[in-house]
Amino acid sequence: MITTKYVNYKQVLNLSGTHLILISIWCTLIVVLFYFFNWEWMTIPWVPVALIGTAEAFLVGFKNNQAYDRLWEARKIWGGIVNSSRSFASMVYAFDTQNEEIGTFDLEDRKKRIVNRHIAWLYTFREQLLIPTEWEHIGAENKFGNINLKRNRLIKAGFPDYGRAPIFLHKYLSEEEYELKNTYKNFATYLISQQAKDINELKNMNAITDFNQTQLQNCLNEFYGFQGQAERIKKFPSPRQFASTAFVFNILFILLLPLGLVNEFAKLGDWGIWTSIPFCITIGWIYIIMELVGDYSENPFAGLMFDVPMLSICRTIEIDLLQMSGETDLPEPIASKNGVLV
Repeated sequence: MITTKYVNYKQVLNLSGTHLILISIWCTLIVVLFYFFNWEWMTIPWVPVALIGTAEAFLVGFKNNQAYDRLWEARKIWGGIVNSSRSFASMVYAFDTQNEEIGTFDLEDRKKRIVNRHIAWLYTFREQLLIPTEWEHIGAENKFGNINLKRNRLIKAGFPDYGRAPIFLHKYLSEEEYELKNTYKNFATYLISQQAKDINELKNMNAITDFNQTQLQNCLNEFYGFQGQAERIKKFPSPRQFASTAFVFNILFILLLPLGLVNEFAKLGDWGIWTSIPFCITIGWIYIIMELVGDYSENPFAGLMFDVPMLSICRTIEIDLLQMSGETDLPEPIASKNGVLV
């Protein structure tokens, strides 16, 4: 997540610097051919170019709206996880035993194990969401995919805790549960199922009432719901027939843009021909930025700077839950670095 009030030039160049260079080369090439070689035959009227640009603006606007919906829904899902996690932990610690035969130490140990397992679930779930898919920018097998891999490595280097999920799991899970990590394809689902078993065991021991168990199980059902909603966004891409069409039309518009623009500026004289270059670059770059913003925002769990800050959210929940359990040695919140929060 970008945390600066305004996107700075480094972030812009990091996103679209290569595209800006390509647009500049193309626009300059057309002007040079027109001016020095009198290739007037290649120019086209401005009206069809303007019509294509208008249609592309509507298409890119639609794509960006859908991308924002996916991004905002992802943020609401993790916001719901925050609220439900606090409710779940507070109920675990608030429900007192009705069976005097159960030792206080044993009961507190069981409660702490449940809360710790929930913290492990958070980091497990985040790690699973960061696995790249074939349509995400990091998973794409092309030159720009390599660029995004480098961006991902830079983000990891700036946040030491970025890839330490196994360490957190070893800290909050028992040795037996930790060794099962590679056994299950969806380890996060397994952890919630274990939570349900432990809560049911507390009910069978008369440590909590049936009503208490129902409330805690409802929380676990909510976690299943949040997990399913996030997995739907992760595993179902924005429909490619819309996203790819906008990309192709954008390329077509930028290719035609200097052919129509140089002819219009030539009416001003020789100086007008060269003046068309910065205007052509600016217009094309604006369309590229609109396309890239939507293209990157549609995948909110891709491991790049446009993501939902899952690590920060996990750490916030972790701190809250540890404080509820009476811990005083708390980890530090995740702070943004270079205008990015992960």
